[in-house]
Amino acid sequence: MSVSDGYLTFVLDQLRLVLPVVRTRRMFGAYGLYAGDLFFAVIDDDTLYLKVDDETRGDYESRGMPPFRPFEGHASMNYSQLPEELLEDPEALRPWVERAVDVARRARANRGPRRSSTTKAVKKPAKRSTEKSAKRSIEPSVKRAARKKAPKKPGRKR
Repeated sequence: MSVSDGYLTFVLDQLRLVLPVVRTRRMFGAYGLYAGDLFFAVIDDDTLYLKVDDETRGDYESRGMPPFRPFEGHASMNYSQLPEELLEDPEALRPWVERAVDVARRARANRGPRRSSTTKAVKKPAKRSTEKSAKRSIEPSVKRAARKKAPKKPGRKR
């Protein structure tokens, strides 16, 4: 799982001809590609894989393009290899990239809202150890019981 600098530069140059704003993020030796905040492609082992779904997977399978499988023996992810010759022709590449971005958009819409990284998680209070917690919960009830049993002093109201 590695990506050469030359291949990464080539792919980004080609993609930016059809999708001006593409950013990368290093992921486990590979690169994830984003159009805005939509994760639409993966580069691994000097191969570009675009996001697919049931609607677009057939286009890749009909050309004999394999799915992205980062680990042998595991199920494929929803990415398929882009035919290499398309990278050299921006007009032929455009519809493939646009469909991959659309797939990413649909996948996000189906997944529902995600908590942004700026939203803080609500932390639950830390649990006390059971010995201390048991002792603290008993003490107030013992004190209340002792007060109730104690004789009342004259002139004092409770």
